[in-house]
Amino acid sequence: MRAAVVRTFGGPEAVELVDAEVPEPAARQVRIKVAAAALNPVDAGVRSGVFGGAGKQVGLGWDVAGTVDAVGVAAAWSVGEEVVALDYGMVKPLGTHAEYVVVDTDAVALAPNSVDAVHAATLPLNALTAVQALDLLDLSPGDSLLVTGGAGAVGGYAVQLAARRGVTVAALARAQDEEFVRSLGATRFPGGEGSFDAVLDAAVLGAEALALVRDGGVYAGVIPQAQPASERGVRTDAVEVSADGARLAELVRSVDAGELTLRVAETYALEGAVKAHARLAEGGIRGRLVLVP
Repeated sequence: MRAAVVRTFGGPEAVELVDAEVPEPAARQVRIKVAAAALNPVDAGVRSGVFGGAGKQVGLGWDVAGTVDAVGVAAAWSVGEEVVALDYGMVKPLGTHAEYVVVDTDAVALAPNSVDAVHAATLPLNALTAVQALDLLDLSPGDSLLVTGGAGAVGGYAVQLAARRGVTVAALARAQDEEFVRSLGATRFPGGEGSFDAVLDAAVLGAEALALVRDGGVYAGVIPQAQPASERGVRTDAVEVSADGARLAELVRSVDAGELTLRVAETYALEGAVKAHARLAEGGIRGRLVLVP
């Protein structure tokens, strides 16, 4: 099979397309024939060596939508089922930017019925990050939440999920995105002022976002162990996303109920992985870039 990897760190040109053995599922694993796989900022971090792995072949891609192609013992899935999954891992020899990927059975959920595989591939990493960050915040209906980067992939899901929980949501985003984030459920569009019960800092503003939390409130970041130090009694934490097929299935049900908005910016063939990384590096993307083997 073909797979996108890096063997030396660098910019988009560091991405290589290589021939690799089709992976075999072990016990409690499934192999998925990849129909679509999203490209995320974490892939740029992996590509540039932020997470280590020097001297190794490092695979790219965390999100996958596709079809179960083979199953290991006690895998609990059947060949032919259309699924989505999160293939978690910073330094792994192969990722989801490939023609096939093997994942643990409990990382998998049935794919949404209401969208195609390209859109479904944008769900796992970003929506799981959003919902697990909201779990850290532990908000009650009526609490106030500010989501920074509210028009981004994680931020957009967080706005919708929090609003569904009865939380009063404000969103920081570009002025041209105000109408969009309001359509997701944000009731306020502050200009960098205010005091909120909680902040979900999807834009990685750090201390600037922490300053907007009321005394005794709570802050959640999206980069593990990179949250600012606590001050004014504010509890600070950061989400480290984990693969969770049961939770992913809940998110899929929200998609099919019309409660979550999946956004695709552009699609690229797997052979166009370098171009996709170059486009990601340009910034200003609304929605995800998706590779289609």
